Amino acid sequence: MKLFLIAGEPSGDRLGAALMAGLRSLVPVEFSGVGGPLMQAEGMASLFPMEELSVMGIAEVLPKYLHLKRRIRETAEAALASGAVALVTIDSPDFCLRVAALVKARRPQMRTIHYVAPSVWAWRPGRAAKMARVIDHVLALLPFEPPYMTAAGMTCDFVGHPVVAEPLATEAERAAFAGPGPLLLALPGSRRGEVARLAPVFGAVVGRLKARHPDLRVALPTVRGVADLVRALTADWPVAPQIIEDAAGKRGAFAAADVALAASGTVSLELAANACPMVIAYDMHPLTLWLMRRAALVDTVTLVNLVSETRAVPEFIGPDCRAERIAPALEAVLADPGAQRAAMALTMQRLGRGGEPPGLRAARSVLAALRR
Repeated sequence: MKLFLIAGEPSGDRLGAALMAGLRSLVPVEFSGVGGPLMQAEGMASLFPMEELSVMGIAEVLPKYLHLKRRIRETAEAALASGAVALVTIDSPDFCLRVAALVKARRPQMRTIHYVAPSVWAWRPGRAAKMARVIDHVLALLPFEPPYMTAAGMTCDFVGHPVVAEPLATEAERAAFAGPGPLLLALPGSRRGEVARLAPVFGAVVGRLKARHPDLRVALPTVRGVADLVRALTADWPVAPQIIEDAAGKRGAFAAADVALAASGTVSLELAANACPMVIAYDMHPLTLWLMRRAALVDTVTLVNLVSETRAVPEFIGPDCRAERIAPALEAVLADPGAQRAAMALTMQRLGRGGEPPGLRAARSVLAALRR
């Protein structure tokens, strides 16, 4: 069996790699498509570097529109020529669903599966019906998502969130970050645009915290595609961050940190998996923010808040993403680190911790969808 997979950013690369491993444990399968280092390690030769697709927001995409449009055409042609029985797209809907549309137009019988349901419960509910024109089956990460997908005409399974199966730090990995002062985990994102926007704000927050905690330490896990930019933008921070690119270092930092300041996104679930209390901050181009707020259906963007049905994690979005507002919230979390514990534990339970690994559940769902 041949499958064509597409992932457009590091979180999708992790999902894709786990799905590939799960599928290979069940059936003989060959993969082609677009993916990052983890999917490549599972046997995929990526059509082009995945990092080309790691852009977000209308204003951020516009300068790269023609290049992305060309990549959409190239990817669709490669999928059609691959001999694959199905196209599996992973998150990155602006790119992936356009590829799926071209594939379906040319070959309607080719099965299309999308991994990560669009957050229609948060904004733009009409996206589900639009997606149903080109997608047959959806793999959902959150337990409340399948009804939204089936109502639009697709089949859908909740397969669990991969964060519940990721390995936690060993004692030695945690001990590597032991020190005399509080450890702040700074996580300004995995896309170049968001790092460029958030790094100056995070640096100003670090300065305010250092004034209260002279022995403050900062760890900053990052990914290959933005590591160079992170180094450049943090060079003048009041506390030089320890920049981490390896998996063991990341696990140790997540386990040892006293508090985290993180961009909005999946990382809040990674922090919850490690019981690391957090504050979420995010900013974007004013046009993108205005459009998203007009369409918003929920009052929080933080996944821990949504899954646990609490508002335990403070967040500072858009105009509120300012050091003078964020720093006091971090101080409050440092003073009461247990306040988020129950919400984080409930989140992990609802996402499938203790059950079958999500990558294997996703693989079973894909195979079931192909049999239907």
